[in-house]
Amino acid sequence: MITRKFSAIAILLSAGIFLGGCATASKNMKLPPLKTVPYVDLERYMGDWRVIANVPYFAEKDCVDSIETYRLRPDGKITNLFTFRKKSLDAPQEQIQAVARVYNRETNAEWRITFFYVITAKYFITDLDPDYQWVAVAHPSRKYGWIMAREKTLPEATYAGILKRLEEQGYQASQFQKVPQSPSTSK
Repeated sequence: MITRKFSAIAILLSAGIFLGGCATASKNMKLPPLKTVPYVDLERYMGDWRVIANVPYFAEKDCVDSIETYRLRPDGKITNLFTFRKKSLDAPQEQIQAVARVYNRETNAEWRITFFYVITAKYFITDLDPDYQWVAVAHPSRKYGWIMAREKTLPEATYAGILKRLEEQGYQASQFQKVPQSPSTSK
């Protein structure tokens, strides 16, 4: 597996985009605050989540076969591994590691994820299957968002229902694009 290393310029650009998204959200009074799920059982949430769809942005552009992996650490933080392939399902896997912290301990549904020790992104769990088989994750700016599942696909009716609930949170369904997943059973 190849570990992707970013230059200082890419990190600064990333920080600018994430911080810009947060500033835009606070200036735009039309966006209501995100509503998270009432409670997330962190132990059940841990493991692999396939990225079924996302709101495309520079860092995940051209990523396919994307997997978010979460592992609870003894210190209460969460290791977040993003595994992906660039442009082709035949490309080698690459990986980015981040650290997540639960920001709202009452619900466990609001996190802060730190990349490269300097970039922090907000992570709101807004929709979660009672059996922890799919999830929707949102960002207050509505410029970022993810639909993930334990499997490589979701039934169309389930996917449409998630999109509808994301629209109720201020997204447009057309913002989300499906992420191709490898047909094989290996990661």
